[in-house]
Amino acid sequence: ELMTGYTMLRNGGVGNGGQPWVLRWSSRIRLTWLSFTLFVILVFFPLIAHYYLTTIDDADDAGKRIFGPRTGNELCEVKHVQDLCRIRESVSEELLQLEAKRQELNSEIAKLNLKIEACKKSIENAKQDLLQLKNVISQTEHSYKELMAQNQPKLSLPIRLLPDKDDATFPLPKSNRNCRLHNCFDYSRCPLTSGFPVYVYNSDDYPFGSSLDPLIKQAFEATVRTNVYVTENANIACVYIILVGEMQEPVMPKPTELEQQLHSLPYWRTDGHNHLIINLSRKSETQNFIYNISTGRAMIAQSTFYDAQYRPGFDIVVSPLVHAMSEPNFLEIPPQVPVKRKYLFSFQGEKIESLRSSLQEVRSFEEEIEGNAPADYDDRIITTLKAVQDSKLDFVLVEFTCKNQPKASLPTEWALCGERDDRLELLKLSTFALIITPGDTRLVISAGCTMRLFEALEVGAIPVVLGEQVQLPYNDVIRWNEAALIIPKPRITEVHFLLRSISDNDLLAMRRQGRFLWETYFSTSDNVFSTVLAIIRTRIQIPAAPIREEPAVEIPHRSGKAAGTDPNMADNGDLDLGPVETEPPYASPKYLRNFTLTAMDIYRNWNSAPGPFHLFPYTPFDPVLPSEAKFLGSGTGFRPIGGGAGGSGKEFQAALGGNVPREQFTVVMLTYEREEVLMNSLERLNGLPYLNKVVVVWNSPKLPSEDLLWPDIGVPIMVVRTEKNSLNNRFLPWDQIDTEAILSIDDDAHLRHDEIMFGFRVWREARDRIVGFPGRYHAWDIPHQSWLYNSNYSCELSMVLTGAAFFHKYYAYLYSYVMPQAIRDMVDEYINCEDIAMNFLVSHLTRKPPIKVTSRWTFRCPGCPQALSHDDSHFHERHKCINFFVKVYGYMPLLYTQFRVDSVLFKTRLPHDKTKCFKFI
Repeated sequence: ELMTGYTMLRNGGVGNGGQPWVLRWSSRIRLTWLSFTLFVILVFFPLIAHYYLTTIDDADDAGKRIFGPRTGNELCEVKHVQDLCRIRESVSEELLQLEAKRQELNSEIAKLNLKIEACKKSIENAKQDLLQLKNVISQTEHSYKELMAQNQPKLSLPIRLLPDKDDATFPLPKSNRNCRLHNCFDYSRCPLTSGFPVYVYNSDDYPFGSSLDPLIKQAFEATVRTNVYVTENANIACVYIILVGEMQEPVMPKPTELEQQLHSLPYWRTDGHNHLIINLSRKSETQNFIYNISTGRAMIAQSTFYDAQYRPGFDIVVSPLVHAMSEPNFLEIPPQVPVKRKYLFSFQGEKIESLRSSLQEVRSFEEEIEGNAPADYDDRIITTLKAVQDSKLDFVLVEFTCKNQPKASLPTEWALCGERDDRLELLKLSTFALIITPGDTRLVISAGCTMRLFEALEVGAIPVVLGEQVQLPYNDVIRWNEAALIIPKPRITEVHFLLRSISDNDLLAMRRQGRFLWETYFSTSDNVFSTVLAIIRTRIQIPAAPIREEPAVEIPHRSGKAAGTDPNMADNGDLDLGPVETEPPYASPKYLRNFTLTAMDIYRNWNSAPGPFHLFPYTPFDPVLPSEAKFLGSGTGFRPIGGGAGGSGKEFQAALGGNVPREQFTVVMLTYEREEVLMNSLERLNGLPYLNKVVVVWNSPKLPSEDLLWPDIGVPIMVVRTEKNSLNNRFLPWDQIDTEAILSIDDDAHLRHDEIMFGFRVWREARDRIVGFPGRYHAWDIPHQSWLYNSNYSCELSMVLTGAAFFHKYYAYLYSYVMPQAIRDMVDEYINCEDIAMNFLVSHLTRKPPIKVTSRWTFRCPGCPQALSHDDSHFHERHKCINFFVKVYGYMPLLYTQFRVDSVLFKTRLPHDKTKCFKFI
C-alpha cells in the first residue's frame, strides 16, 4: 500500500482515488510523529532536567540552591517534631517502669527489715550459745589436764649426786696406757642435767705458769673468760683443765718438777681423773715433753703423740694455735675458685736422717714402677715425686732440701722450710698439698704435720696425707676423707694418677669442706678450746648448753586505738584465709631431742658442711637451740596429731592442715622514726590469721612519742628498744619470738592478707629456705671482673629481699652469733646489705636458692616517705657488699633458680615484655 501511494505520488497524484489516499497518508504521518515526540519528551526531558538541576546547585551562592540536597541541620529541623514525640513516648514508658520497680523495692525493704529483726534475735541467741560452749570447752580442757596428769605424771629431774672428795671407791685400771672413759673417767660428776661445768686452773698460781708462752696463755685466758661452760665452783665441776704448754725452752721446768706440780693440784685426787692437760703448740717445733711425765688418769690434748702414749677415745689431738690473739683476715684468704691452680701438688721439706738417700741419682718414673721397693718408704717417695716432676706431665713442685735452715723437728719427721708467709704463697698456687707423715710409725702425729695441715686448709690446698697410720686432729668426730686424701705410703706410685682422676666438682666440694673445718675448729683460740670441750661433752653424751637469746627491752606504749580496715587488705573475695586466733597466742612446740640428738647424730652434727656449727654443732634440720628450742622440718620434735585437716575446698581455706595442723608466725618489723607509716602498717595487720604477735624493732635512739596511740590488732605488739641503730637488729633472735616462723617485714611494706597467708603456707613446705616476695639476682660483670647486684625484672633470681620474707628463727641465731663478724661490720658501715647477708648465709648452709612467691616485684606502700633504698649510692654499696661477702665465704654461695610459686587463686599480672617467664603453680 505504501508503495502504491508512493507510485501515485510520483505520478502526480493522478489515479484512481488519489485524493482520499493522500489524506489518509498525512493523518498517519501525524500520528507517528506525535508518538515519537511523546517518546522523546518522556525519556530525554527528565534526564536533561536532572542534569540541569544538579548543575544549578553547584553555584557559589548557597542561598540560590533550590533543588539541591538539604543539610543535616535542616533534616533535623524537619524531623524534630517526630523525634520529640518518640522521646516523649519512651520517657513515659521508663517512668512507668521505674515506678513499678520502686514499689517492688519498697516491698523488699520491708521484708529485709523483718529479716534484720530476726537476725538480731538470732545473734542474741548465738551469743548465749557461744558463752555456754566456752564454758563447756573450759571444763573439758580442765578435765583433759587432770586426765593427762593422772596418766602421765610429771618427770622431775634426777637428784644430782656428787662423790666424796677422795673418791676412794673409784676402780683402778691395770695401767695408765689402758685408760678409757669407762675405767678412767668419773661419770658421777657429770650428770646429764649438770650442764657440763668446767673448772680451769689459773696457771699463774703454779711455778710452771711462768714458763708458758705469753701469747698462748693470754689467748687461753681470754677464751676461758667468755666460755659458757666454765665455772668458778670447783666442787660441782665435771672436768678440770690445766694449761701446761706451749712452754718456752730456756725456762722450761724439768719433767720431774712438772710432774710434782701436776700431782699437787688441789683437785688432782691422787690420779688426776676427770682432768684435762692441754699442751697447745704455736710453732711446728713444739716438743712432746709430757711423754716422760706420769699423768695418771688425766686426759691429754696436744698436737704430738707417740703410739705408746696416745689413748684413742680418751686423749685428743688438737690443731696448732697459729692465730693466738688475732682473727684471720678473710681478705687475705684466696678464693676457692678457680678449682685448679698452677701446681697440681707441691711439697717443701727436709728430713735430715734421710738426706743421704734422697740425694741419690733419680731414676725415671717407669724405672721406679718396675723396680723393687726400697727399704725406707720415704726414699721411695722422694724418688717417685722427683720422677713425676721431671716427667713434666703436670706442673708440680717438690723440694726435699730447704734453701735456708729448716725448722727444728722430731726424729724421722719432715721439717718445714722457710717462713710461714713463703709457705702460704706456694700453697695458694697448689691444688693439692702433700703431707708426708714421719718415717717412724710410732710417731702417730706431730706438730709439724698438724701445722702443714693447718696451712693447707687455710689457703684452700687440698691435703694429701701419705701415711694411713696418722691420727689427724679431732679424728674421732671429723670425717677427714671429705676434706683430705689419706693414702698409704706404699701407694706413692699411684698418687699422681689418683690426683689427676678427681673431678672438678669433687675438688670444689673437698676444698669447701676443708674451709669449713678450718673456720670451725682450727682458726682461732675460741674455736680450738670450744672444740676440745665439745668433744669431751659429746663423748660423755651431755647435751650442749643452749645458745643465748637476745633479751628484749620493751618500750612502754599505749594501745587501744581501734584498728581500721584497709579495703586493699580485706579484698579477698570469697576466700576464707583462716581463723583469727581469739585464744592466747600459740607458741611452737618445744624441742625434745636435746639428749637423743647428742647420741644419734654425732657425725652429721660435726661434719655438716658448709656451715659454722662449732658453737652448737647441729645441722639446720635438727637445731638444738635454747631450752625453748625451735627446729626445722617435721619429725624432729613433738607435733600435734591430726594432719590432713586442711582437706579440700572450704576446709583447706579454713585450716592449715598438713603435718603441723596448728602453727603461727611472728612478724618482726624494723622501723626508724616513721610513726605514721608504722601505725598504718600495723593497722594493715588487723585480722591477719595465724599471727602470734608483732615485734617492732625500734631502731632509733629517740623514743616514740608519749601521746602516740598504738592500734589494737587483736594480738600483742611488742616494741623493742635496741642499743644502737643497726640493720643487723632485724635478725636478732629476740626472746619474745615464740614461733619458728618469722615474717620479716619493713614498716613501709604493703602486702595483702592473702599474699601473706600464701607465703606462710609455702614456707611450711620448705622450712629451711627463705620464702618471700621481691626477688633479686646477682650477675658477673665481665669487663670489671666482679659481681653485680641487679633488681631488674627477670625470669631468674638468686635472692629474696628480707623486707618481706619468711625464714626460720634458727637462722637468726646463726646470723647474729655464728656468721663472721666482718659481714655484720660491713652492714653497719654502709647501713645496707643485711638482706644480702642473710641470703648468703642460708644459701651457704643449705646449698639451695630461696623461693619467690607471687609475681610481685615491689612491695612499697604508695605515698610513704622515701626509704634508704632510693639513695643513688644504694646500688653501688650493694655491689661492694656482694664482692666482699664472696671474699669472706671464699666462693659465691648464691644459687640461681627459675622456680616461682604462684597460687591458682591469684591473678598474675606480668609486664608485657616478661610474658615468657615460666610460672610454676
